[in-house]
Amino acid sequence: MEELLFLAHRIPYPPNKGDKIRSWNILKHLTGRYRVRLGCLIDDPHDLQYVTGLERHCAEVMAVPINPRLRRFRSLLALKPGMPISAAYFHHPALSGWVRRTIDTHDVKHVFVYSSPMMASLPPGLRIPVTLDFVDVDSEKWREMSKKSAPPKNWIYAREARTLLAFERRAASAAAHALFCSRQEAALFIRRAPEAAAKTEWMLNGVDLDYFSPAHRFPDPFPLGRPAIVFTGDMSYWPNIDAVTWFVRDVLPALIGRTPRPVFAIVGANPSDAVLRLANEDVIVTGRVADIRPYLAHASAVVAPLLLARGIQNKVLEGMAMGKAVIATEAAEEGLDVAGAGALSIADDATQMSLRIAETLDGAHGDMGRLARQVVEERFAWPKTLEKLDILLDGDDALGENKPL
Repeated sequence: MEELLFLAHRIPYPPNKGDKIRSWNILKHLTGRYRVRLGCLIDDPHDLQYVTGLERHCAEVMAVPINPRLRRFRSLLALKPGMPISAAYFHHPALSGWVRRTIDTHDVKHVFVYSSPMMASLPPGLRIPVTLDFVDVDSEKWREMSKKSAPPKNWIYAREARTLLAFERRAASAAAHALFCSRQEAALFIRRAPEAAAKTEWMLNGVDLDYFSPAHRFPDPFPLGRPAIVFTGDMSYWPNIDAVTWFVRDVLPALIGRTPRPVFAIVGANPSDAVLRLANEDVIVTGRVADIRPYLAHASAVVAPLLLARGIQNKVLEGMAMGKAVIATEAAEEGLDVAGAGALSIADDATQMSLRIAETLDGAHGDMGRLARQVVEERFAWPKTLEKLDILLDGDDALGENKPL
């Protein structure tokens, strides 16, 4: 088997956790074709337990633990004019050194990089084809956040948007393939970086249809007799915090007068102080849970009220795979293109959102869950989506020279 170097900004495990889902499924797929040497960072001590399991899949694992708070401080100290904070944060000398030694020692034929800041870990002038999975246009997220924030954060976010886009363009230039998670994200990047059009591709996210299945049975985690409206996601992530804050403030008041009185469950690890303050008799904040499926299985409605979203939202796919009615904003549905199939409800303001949820709780959309499951089976099974990756890698018959970033 040929050697492949895989770099990721975070350890690509566990397989059903937020931004790990795509990286894990790609990694697992590649280990069936290559001897994979994995280099990654670990920013959560909880994830150290997964290194041993990954070593069973990979020829080698170099997992470098980092302290996020200390890393942020050091990245600001090391910041140079024109350098995005993201690139400084994820660039680690120990990992870069391991990359150079791996390339010098082993006959690496392919490099797969997950998340553009990790391109800075590659040595300049590398004559090995690189597939760079941007996932989404991250600089666009910072641009949108700058519009929603007050000084001085808006200045910091605007700088990050500007410098990160320049970095993304250089990264795409240095790669053989620039990969995104949806047609819309790829089109957006081409508008921002027209010189990269010829190498820009998109590959949908998938969902584990056996793991997220309505066939499973779980005990009910919710208060007896109260219908549950469920949101899932990492609750330290700003767009998720913004989404649930808006939902509790602007949407939930129109629903809590119903009989039976619904409960809103915020299910996800690392809740910020702002999220914890939302908890009351009508709002459950779970923190980290061993398994989100019981919460989805017993949800009366699943919501994705994101006002700022990039790429494909796994939370939407998972709710659909569990056969649930999902009510989402247009931003959260973008990239999926499933609303027209009757498999999801779109609601872009508080009035629409509360109305769609009320209809769902009243049973008005009883067929939506079945249609949702049908759509994900047809379009979002991982074996189907990963066919695009095989096509790209099989076409790497000519070596390109990676330019310094």
